[in-house]
Amino acid sequence: MLHMAARTGRQFQRYNKDHRLVVGCIPYRYKKGREEEDELEVLVISSKKSQAMMFPKGGWEVDESVEEAASRESLEEAGVLGNIQCELGKWVFKSKSGELYHEGHMFPLLVTQQLDLWPEKTARRRQWMSVAEAKAACEQWWMKEALDILVNRLILTRGI
Repeated sequence: MLHMAARTGRQFQRYNKDHRLVVGCIPYRYKKGREEEDELEVLVISSKKSQAMMFPKGGWEVDESVEEAASRESLEEAGVLGNIQCELGKWVFKSKSGELYHEGHMFPLLVTQQLDLWPEKTARRRQWMSVAEAKAACEQWWMKEALDILVNRLILTRGI
């Protein structure tokens, strides 16, 4: 059974020294099930506070593994389930306020199910895009780097 309420608050989140640990996913699929580069699509979501587009991400909490946190964020923010794959990397970046640093871990998520209802449906938009469209729409440099790593990995492993 799926938990359909988003977690809130920061009291149970992990920190590495003074860096808040955040975890996210790049949800992806192959359009019409084909594994060719121009058929690869990624799912981006809008920020809750603006129309900025990004990949699902949020705080890593003390009662979950990094993979569980990544999967939870994709469910809560984008309404997708799937297979978490090997970590794409770790980035240190400034918070939106510029006052704090975050340590972000990103994973690919091969989407197996897209839900009609999910915890943050009313707070966010979600949109499937080509890789080029997602790179143009996403404002965070570290997420763009993670997307490049994913595409390169898929090219190497699948020959797309």
